[in-house]
Amino acid sequence: MKRLLIATHNPGKLAEFRGLLQPLGFDVVGAEAMGFAEPEETGATFAQNARIKALAAANGVMALADDSGLCVAALAGGPGVLSARYAAGDYPAAFSRILAACEAAADRRAKFVCALCLARPDGATATFIGQAEGRIANAPAGATGFGYDPIFIPEGFHTTYAELGAQKSTISHRARAVAQLLAHLR
Repeated sequence: MKRLLIATHNPGKLAEFRGLLQPLGFDVVGAEAMGFAEPEETGATFAQNARIKALAAANGVMALADDSGLCVAALAGGPGVLSARYAAGDYPAAFSRILAACEAAADRRAKFVCALCLARPDGATATFIGQAEGRIANAPAGATGFGYDPIFIPEGFHTTYAELGAQKSTISHRARAVAQLLAHLR
């Protein structure tokens, strides 16, 4: 079984990746189990940040890094690459700011973006981008998922990512990027 380090300390992302990568039979391990400290994300794009993390983690092992976030039209595409910092660990407060901005602008359009970068120990990389268009909910809803999932309603649905449960892993921005990754690895 091939080992694949997922360069994240986020248990929600790690669990999602384990499920998505199961078809290929990888031994998926998280950054914490390998003693990997995530580097500073200094890139201007999701792809740049994913590459920074993947290359830093690919020390003798194949590594996969994700940089993803929520892009809200009422915030001129923000919080975008600053999504985690925008929340600063207080997602309910971030939800309130986003909901207020959407209300003020009368615009709820949003998308989730995921950039994955696969780095091999020799420094070779491949990047995959997945997006999910949608809108911001009127109020947070749902108990599954993580991050901004309770306020994002994907296109074609009437419920948030956090209400979709396991179905999220088949339609999400991350699932779309992983589908590209799986095609590459096959």
